[in-house]
Amino acid sequence: MNHISRKDFLKHSLVFAGYLAAIPALASCSSKRNRTILLRSSWQVENIGDIAHTPGVLALIEKYLPHVDVRLWPSDVKAGVEEMLMARFPKLKILKSEEEQQKALSECDFFLHGSGPSLLGRNEMLRWRDTGKPYGIYGITFPGNYGFQAQDGTYKPVDMELFNGAAFTYFRDSVSLEFAKRHGAKCPIMGFCPDGAFAVDVRNDKAADLFLKEHKLETGKFVCVIPQLRFSPWWEIPSKQLPVNQEKHAWNEKMKEHDNLPIRNAIIEVVRQTDLKVLLVPENETQIRIGKEMLYDPLPEDVKPRVIWRDKYWLTDEAVSTYARSAGLFGIEMHSPIMCIALGVPAIVCRFTEQTSKGYMWQDIGLKEWLFDLDTKEDVERIVPTVLEMVKNPAASKEKVKKAQKLVTQYQRDTMKILEESLNG
Repeated sequence: MNHISRKDFLKHSLVFAGYLAAIPALASCSSKRNRTILLRSSWQVENIGDIAHTPGVLALIEKYLPHVDVRLWPSDVKAGVEEMLMARFPKLKILKSEEEQQKALSECDFFLHGSGPSLLGRNEMLRWRDTGKPYGIYGITFPGNYGFQAQDGTYKPVDMELFNGAAFTYFRDSVSLEFAKRHGAKCPIMGFCPDGAFAVDVRNDKAADLFLKEHKLETGKFVCVIPQLRFSPWWEIPSKQLPVNQEKHAWNEKMKEHDNLPIRNAIIEVVRQTDLKVLLVPENETQIRIGKEMLYDPLPEDVKPRVIWRDKYWLTDEAVSTYARSAGLFGIEMHSPIMCIALGVPAIVCRFTEQTSKGYMWQDIGLKEWLFDLDTKEDVERIVPTVLEMVKNPAASKEKVKKAQKLVTQYQRDTMKILEESLNG
């Protein structure tokens, strides 16, 4: 039998140990790092709908592309929004400095413009385009509202260049899609996809339950209602530091009773014809005041005891938890209804031209019967009976919601597949 010396044994043992130690390092070198998306989103914190775009798109990426990392390039995540996002998406990296943003431009694999009222992130997208790496646009309205009247054909020519250079360009309503096509959009992959907010799943059940208990609101025994003016009076919010837009203010004053009267009439009939209570809620901060002035204060005395006016702004997570406990929602807004449909809760949308074409996504997901144009007399006359039908026939209403949910889910699945292909390609 051959005997190995102690000296040779130690020598070979050290070599073998070194080989074993190198295996994880070799495996690490050979494996690819996670692909990384740079998400441009989070437009403002004074509107729970604007807030909802971001967690919605993040939830979609988490569901359909679980091995992809995301860095968020926000406009604003103050006022508790950052904490809300991090509680739901603890691995998320939020870019706060120019240095972090520049690093992300260099390191990320794909730039995704999140849902919004227009191509709000065009400047950052132009910086990304200079890198030569792919980018995509996920669910915007176009052209948006740049002038006094919305949808007046005003848009920035560079937007069309960005559309056509994208891996994909998705619009959140069919009217925007057709407008873009008529004006020269020719992106190889272009179509409709629902607003990213349809996937929002942030929750704050504790805050919602506390508020509902305080105001004696029982699950399934109240409806939520949202007022609005033709133009959100952002100049009323001190942090915005905006001068009063006299032209918009004058138009708001002229139209406010016309627009909110049918909503108020629906509230009155819901209280008088059902056992439901009504909760007046804001989608943006300015609607707290508007709700009191236009909906609550003018109510008949026999109706007021069953109507609660929420006098404080909230964040998207508490709103979602509240809507989940409601019997439905109606009013002159878009994203609270979106959150409701995502939750399986019936929701009616009333719109006017100044809100751009975003309301038409209700028609695009099969809810045309629940979409009303406040500038059309016949539509206005149908609001009250349709609200009553929605709340009096919950089973039929929820069946409508299920059909819309199914369609939305299919669009989400298909568009996320395109994102994955574009990212890997």
